[in-house]
Amino acid sequence: MARLFGTDGVRGVANRDVTAELALDLSVAAAHVLADIGAFAGHRPFAVVGRDPRASGEFLSAAVVAGLASAGIDVLDVGVLPTPAVAFLTAARGADLGVMLSASHNAMPDNGIKFFARGGHKLDDAIEDAIEKRLRESWERPTGAAVGRVRTDVRAADDYVAHLLAVLPHRLDGLHVVVDCAHGAASAVAPRLLREAGARVDVIGGEPDGLNINDGCGSTHLEPLQAAVVEHGADLGVALDGDADRCLAVDALGDVVDGDQIMAILALALRERGALAGDTLVATVMSNLGLMQAMQREGITVEQTAVGDRYVLERMRRGGFSLGGEQSGHVIFTDHGTTGDGVLTALLLASRVAQSGRPLAELAQVMQRLPQVMVNVRDVDKARAADDGDVLAAVQAIESELAGTGRVLLRPSGTEPLVRVMVEAGEAAQAQALADRLAVVVRERLALSGE
Repeated sequence: MARLFGTDGVRGVANRDVTAELALDLSVAAAHVLADIGAFAGHRPFAVVGRDPRASGEFLSAAVVAGLASAGIDVLDVGVLPTPAVAFLTAARGADLGVMLSASHNAMPDNGIKFFARGGHKLDDAIEDAIEKRLRESWERPTGAAVGRVRTDVRAADDYVAHLLAVLPHRLDGLHVVVDCAHGAASAVAPRLLREAGARVDVIGGEPDGLNINDGCGSTHLEPLQAAVVEHGADLGVALDGDADRCLAVDALGDVVDGDQIMAILALALRERGALAGDTLVATVMSNLGLMQAMQREGITVEQTAVGDRYVLERMRRGGFSLGGEQSGHVIFTDHGTTGDGVLTALLLASRVAQSGRPLAELAQVMQRLPQVMVNVRDVDKARAADDGDVLAAVQAIESELAGTGRVLLRPSGTEPLVRVMVEAGEAAQAQALADRLAVVVRERLALSGE
């Protein structure tokens, strides 16, 4: 049976894959596992629970709260807030557990359940596996005063905004920013934060109704932001996703500045302030080769990990590094948080523009992106992608053809039933042709119909 937990919690179509029953049972199992490992020793446990504005989050968060309270855990309900805010509040409130209901950048019908341990850190794989094993086991239910109590945390948003403002290195006075909130979890806090930091702010994608999250807007649909930045004559634009754990940007001309470029800009900014630990940036194997080349020129080491912000964070914590992230816009600042924070990323990127007095387009020129093509091959047996001889031979043939001028990456998706074929090359046409060629081999060799 497939593992219930993916690379970023439990995720699927709400009310079909991710049901109220599953949400309740997962919460109870998490409470039991954490109790058994001594996480609640000597005190009455409590948890922080938040969600993004998806309609399904209303009943799923209610189920999570019910499960936790039935297991004897008090609950602070923080309502609609970004994932990084829930992680921050889990740590700031001294909670034993945090739970976020969100499917991040996925379309509205999906939802997900993500757990944070004490301190706001994601649960490790072993604890997730233990939770999964204990689903729906029989248990002795607390009664009377031993059941959990539920209350609303009315200061949650204020404290999160204050936390981010406290780390602002340079105010944004005089800067004009457009922010696309993806009709998501940061629709209230992101514009407020940027305004309190001094920026003039125009907002798009800031009217969530429970159904429009990520719908043609946000970090997965940059076209509206590109148009708005040019229309308003803004200095830059920033786009968040549904739970605001990632951020992409647009310069004054409407050109996209991706996560790799953002990391390059902020790595130099942090080093300038003496805050880039070990003069090292942690990135994934999906980051553009141009980032590696740029950081090498600047004397900054790049450590690479598997795809997934949890793996980036693990490497950062192990090495004591302060900056890491993904091309998709997950950027982690371990001095200020325990997970990717798109709102903080937007704030620090805008601060760098204001402090330097240089346009974002100029700052982004620190790295030159090699043309990178991604082809998603669906309806294939992704588990065999790393073992099929013909697929591996095709990869080797393309790598020989590139002869060090590019690279090939074949990666099964951690959240979707597909294999991603990525090729970088000196020319876009060459990258596309090679990616298409490899995709044909993957489709032919790994097709599910051939099982």
